[in-house]
Amino acid sequence: MTTPAGRSDEHTGACIPTYPWRLAPDGLATRRQLRAAGLWPGGQPVVAQLERRRYRRPPLVAYLYRVDAARPVRPMTPARWAALAKAMAARRTCPACHRDAGYVIPASLGTCVTCAYPEEQRAA
Repeated sequence: MTTPAGRSDEHTGACIPTYPWRLAPDGLATRRQLRAAGLWPGGQPVVAQLERRRYRRPPLVAYLYRVDAARPVRPMTPARWAALAKAMAARRTCPACHRDAGYVIPASLGTCVTCAYPEEQRAA
């Protein structure tokens, strides 16, 4: 398959090239591949997509960006590290008992396991 079939982009309506899975041309990469190389798309538009067909399910789609137009990832500053640490601490703090649970509080429970199931904790 030398020429990709054009598919319509959902956001803009523009037709972008679609390649079979693992057959993207050189110079294009997914977000994960860019990140592994220390790059990010840098605001550039999607230039193509990969499509992996699956039996009786919708296809998997990965968007491709130009590697030469990608920018280096901005380094983490001390302020960004502090903000990230504060956000992660908030995710670990139980809203009921205000203790650090030592793990991220599950959204399904809304509180730490000790507060969510107090009867089972007393029996143990």
